[in-house]
Amino acid sequence: MTSNDWKEVQLKDVILFNPRESIKKGTMAKKISMDKLAPYQKKITGFEYAEFKSGTKFKNGDTLLARITPCLENGKTAQVDILDDNEIGFGSTEFIVMREISGISDNDFIYYLAISDDFRNIAIKSMTGTSGRQRVQMDVLEQTKLLIPPLREQKAIANILSTLDEKIETNNQINEKLEEMAQALFKHWFVDFEFPNENGEPYKSSGGEMVDSELGMIPKGWEVGKLGELVEISNKSIKPQEYPEKFFEHYSIPAFDNGKTPEFQKGKEIKSNKYVINNHVVLVSKLNPSTKRIWKPITQTKNAICSTEFIVYMSKKGNILSYVFEYLNNEKFQGVLTANATGSTGSRQRVKPKETLNYKVVLPPLKLMQQFSRMIEPMHLEIGSNMIENQKIKGLRDILLPKLMSGEIRVPLDDEVLSEKN
Repeated sequence: MTSNDWKEVQLKDVILFNPRESIKKGTMAKKISMDKLAPYQKKITGFEYAEFKSGTKFKNGDTLLARITPCLENGKTAQVDILDDNEIGFGSTEFIVMREISGISDNDFIYYLAISDDFRNIAIKSMTGTSGRQRVQMDVLEQTKLLIPPLREQKAIANILSTLDEKIETNNQINEKLEEMAQALFKHWFVDFEFPNENGEPYKSSGGEMVDSELGMIPKGWEVGKLGELVEISNKSIKPQEYPEKFFEHYSIPAFDNGKTPEFQKGKEIKSNKYVINNHVVLVSKLNPSTKRIWKPITQTKNAICSTEFIVYMSKKGNILSYVFEYLNNEKFQGVLTANATGSTGSRQRVKPKETLNYKVVLPPLKLMQQFSRMIEPMHLEIGSNMIENQKIKGLRDILLPKLMSGEIRVPLDDEVLSEKN
């Protein structure tokens, strides 16, 4: 096998750009909006049913590439997999749809080509338009020449990269279920007040006594206090740029949005001050609280830092960090955060960290919070373990991607492997 198998071709000769499909106007169909594409994530996060009026149209297997700034630069590219066989969906007019040409190219390979640096750099450089509304020029993409391998090798390359992405997706699905279970148990115990009584029975439905409070009816023996009785805020900071060659494990807002994967960066790459963190804190974004961002770090180094757009909460009582996380993760707390945000509506609202310590909260007995934390902690550890594994898999994928797509690393094909064995 030699690189002579690869041919330099115009992309329009191997990719169908915005292929023609038909949806009758007024028909209800599955719609994918731009916010359903996560940065550098193959899987689309959801869809809605909507009346078709206009938009790009696509089928399963097609790659959706954001053509507008900053969505393209942020890595919004995904592969459609939410449709039934022969079903047509539609979405934002800011998508470029890319599809295989039968016998010439492969849909999975096209997706990985679309997230490769070579392709992305060409797309980004082609953008034109007024500041903030720049778009990719389709004709530039279509006429771009790249080295492309034969179809069998395209499929072999895509299979390797897809296997890694599938493992990441499996871990994400496991984590999602674990998070749902932990939050459901929190609600059962501390919102519905069905924690186990001294006989192991659900408290409220077994006739447990409830008393009135300024926050409504609560179990007898519970109190109303302030969040500051449970947690304190850490503001310990560092200037990473003063340590230019040191590697930092950086928990940033973009890193959260990109699959909750911290970035490993040298100090010289980080321009602003950061908070110092460890495994005993919970991070809650003070920026735009209507978009929930809560993170329980599982740090792998002693040089973990986070954006100053996070509030760094530490538990004031022993062995209740898992309770604190689930309390802060609850929709009620998120609603209070949003209601107390200040600033212009839209993208720049913020919460004042110190003011959150004065929020009124229901305080269960310490032993109950500790009991809950002991039950939930294994779930949190499993979530953290899966997140660390995903970081490693993403790292491997990101190393392999440019090497496989350029031909620097060649993939053995089945018949070649057999001939080597013979």
